[in-house]
Amino acid sequence: MIISASTDYRASAKRRLPPFLFHYIDGGAYAERTLKRNVEDLSDIALRQRVLNDMSELDLRTELFDNTLSMPVGLSPVGLTGMYARRGEVQAARAASHHGIPFTLSTVSVCAIEEVAPAIDQPMWFQLYVLKDRGFMRNALERAKAAGVTTLVFTVDMPVPGARYRDAHSGMSGPFASSRRLLQAMTHPRWALDVGLLGKPHDLGNISAYRGNPTGLADYMGWLGDNFDPSISWKDLEWIREFWDGPMLIKGILDPDDARDAVSFGADGIVVSNHGGRQLDGVLSSCRALPAVADAVKGDIKILVDSGIRTGLDVLRMLALGADCTMLGRAYIYALAADGEAGVSNLLTLIEKEMRVAMVLTGARTISDINTDLLVRELKQAAQ
Repeated sequence: MIISASTDYRASAKRRLPPFLFHYIDGGAYAERTLKRNVEDLSDIALRQRVLNDMSELDLRTELFDNTLSMPVGLSPVGLTGMYARRGEVQAARAASHHGIPFTLSTVSVCAIEEVAPAIDQPMWFQLYVLKDRGFMRNALERAKAAGVTTLVFTVDMPVPGARYRDAHSGMSGPFASSRRLLQAMTHPRWALDVGLLGKPHDLGNISAYRGNPTGLADYMGWLGDNFDPSISWKDLEWIREFWDGPMLIKGILDPDDARDAVSFGADGIVVSNHGGRQLDGVLSSCRALPAVADAVKGDIKILVDSGIRTGLDVLRMLALGADCTMLGRAYIYALAADGEAGVSNLLTLIEKEMRVAMVLTGARTISDINTDLLVRELKQAAQ
């Protein structure tokens, strides 16, 4: 077991959440090998310890899309975040805003764009899928613009839902799913009161706003299955690039050729990601895919990365492997489920402290100092 604040929050979230929700966020696709490798491979990255370099002055700030972030970390889009704490998207967004980092709202959030954006004092990011219902996509983009969203995160590694067997076992899907979820809620009274009773409405806010009627959890899996589009190609994004005049990220890149295509397409950034191991099991962990992608497009496009990041040390490792910024997913959801906004804020505080320790002991005074020179020789060669 890899010990971290995220590990402790995971244990707390497991106790508090009904199993269908815990396993939905905790699980991956197929046999979950990529899910495990995301964390294990990253923890195996060895760094060069450097000493006696006068590290009394550190600066964790970084520039991204004309904004200054307090540290190179953002919160990834996570579906159903509002089921993990009362109006969970709002709580997580407030924690991110307090720490001066971006929060990304999922297409399939419980809280709609119009509820989350006014709750924070800095611009929000918004994640969108390519869906068969192009009317919904245009509506979501128009509403995001109107709400002051600055950056669009386009997820492209989900043309079909992954084979997530835990969901069928846990009650998220499968036979008698509604009855099983109700029974689980009854046996987790703290969650049932905080989220189940006081956290209503339990619908997909962005989709309900478009359809004009509630789209609840019972409709969630069916709607996703009906609307994901396996025919997606780069040409399907062209009208979005023309419509959206702010920064646009392509999320779900693992291959250098796809990264080059993103540059040619005109994206402002990419997110190196395997969807947290929730899509195609057996692909490279994000940290193993990152060096080749960075070698192909570093300097041509901003490189972000997610999947497997649990600590401030992991953030430093990803930056050393070639990322410009990192994004947290499961780590902050565990903290949110355990202690709401305070949990997410505490996790971010701990990640910043862990980054400071790692920077002092590797001789990196600024974020720009974090590069392949911080890796032990064999890893540096692999990254180059």
